[in-house]
Amino acid sequence: MKKIIISTFAISALLFTTSCEDDFDTDVKDIVVTSGEANFSKYVALGNSLTSGYRDGALYSDGQNESYPSMIANQMKLAGGGDFKQPLMPNNIGGFNNLPGFAGKLTLQVVNGSLTPVPSTPGGALDNVSAGRPYQNMGVPGAKSYHLVAPGYGNMAGLATGTANPYFVRFASSATTSVLADAMSQTPTFFSLWIGSNDVLLYATSGGTNSTTVGGVTTYTAATVQTGNTNPATYKSNDISDPNVVAGSVKAVLDGLKSVGTTKGVIANVPYVTSIPYFTTVPYNPLTPAALGANLTTLNQSLYGPLKQALTAFGAGDRINLLSATSNNPVLIKDESLTNLSAQLTAALTPSLGLPTATAFGQIFGQARQATSEDYILLTSSSVIASTAPGAPVPVNVYGISYPLQNQHVLTKTEAAYVKTAIDAYNGSIKTLADTYGLAFVDANAKMVELNSTSGITFDGVKYTAKFVSGGAFSLDGVHLTGRGYAIVANEFIKAINMKYKSTLPQVDANKYSGVKFP
Repeated sequence: MKKIIISTFAISALLFTTSCEDDFDTDVKDIVVTSGEANFSKYVALGNSLTSGYRDGALYSDGQNESYPSMIANQMKLAGGGDFKQPLMPNNIGGFNNLPGFAGKLTLQVVNGSLTPVPSTPGGALDNVSAGRPYQNMGVPGAKSYHLVAPGYGNMAGLATGTANPYFVRFASSATTSVLADAMSQTPTFFSLWIGSNDVLLYATSGGTNSTTVGGVTTYTAATVQTGNTNPATYKSNDISDPNVVAGSVKAVLDGLKSVGTTKGVIANVPYVTSIPYFTTVPYNPLTPAALGANLTTLNQSLYGPLKQALTAFGAGDRINLLSATSNNPVLIKDESLTNLSAQLTAALTPSLGLPTATAFGQIFGQARQATSEDYILLTSSSVIASTAPGAPVPVNVYGISYPLQNQHVLTKTEAAYVKTAIDAYNGSIKTLADTYGLAFVDANAKMVELNSTSGITFDGVKYTAKFVSGGAFSLDGVHLTGRGYAIVANEFIKAINMKYKSTLPQVDANKYSGVKFP
């Protein structure tokens, strides 16, 4: 995990109370709580990790108890709402010690004098809580839109082939059921649906790559951006789902619920993933003249200067500029959308750098350029910058400085454009479906953009932003929310429900929920 130095200023920002205008729209403490035109007696929530209460890189009991559906259900109880059960994890750490890739939650620890998010040892083995069914929170971490309607998504045997999800395996009613089928079996009177983020998020958080591990060595290749392929069975794990697949999956959920008489509910759209701390924390230009020191001049003379000269000769001089001695410098990245000039650069530059003639210099710099403000350096890449690139020849072996950050470290502007195009298409369909089915609608995208703004969102005098750690709304994984962040989301759902169904559910007090925990 990345190394983070959290300053005294950042810590104090968490405790700072502003005098900004309060975000509560209306003081409803003296208003009689009613359900209006809705019936909240059996509320079921469908979605992914955001619905489950996932945070700090894991699903754990304290986080689940502060899920936004749980908050909404508590307010619904004031207007005739019934019980709301969640498939709680058996511990407050999360993760599965009998499955690879499922570490426990991140916690802030002091490492080499700095506060750093560190993953915990998994809290236990994959358990099964299906005996406690039915559960009304049916958020499944990792689920994409089409997974909600996929039979067998809770089949233990499917874990080895990637056709099942351990979080749904825990509470599925059978090996052949789907998330939707289990929701329908409860005949809910009201539902919420927030799905679609993972259909593009996994592409973005992987830097637009899919990974393959053979013999302990992991290789990364560019993920396919699905266009016109409406067969999810052919998708790789990090591919962007075709918009027609997302729209069709959401419609299938709505039609399934409607078939059992569930016609009232609320649906939310997909936030731009590039408005969350995972993509906005590490700047594109973190290389200060002071940090580079005497190497700055050497790099300009032996690498950046010759490289720019050669690229200019091939009509690509805009890829590289000399390092500045007066301002921050961008990191060096690999951009697979660029014309590959490997052969040309190998012939032109290998001798001038004193590298062995057998060195495939062009393979390193054939698609290299300096990052711009339109590129997103991933949160986890912080620990990679300035580290040694395995197997790279000296002197071109320092990530981000003399060796490009690879595709899995950066979401380039081209890849970010794919992400935005997909999300815009998803959101257009989700809004149309909300209108067609007469549902309440939450513009979660607009709220996250607001949260990512300088002014942020203020509740009862406390300001929240999308700043990593100090903003108070996002957890240590930089993707999922804190309890306070989920409360902000819960209030958006409540406002949309009240507006559509003329109910008077009170908003929750975001300040009463937990934020980032310090050691």
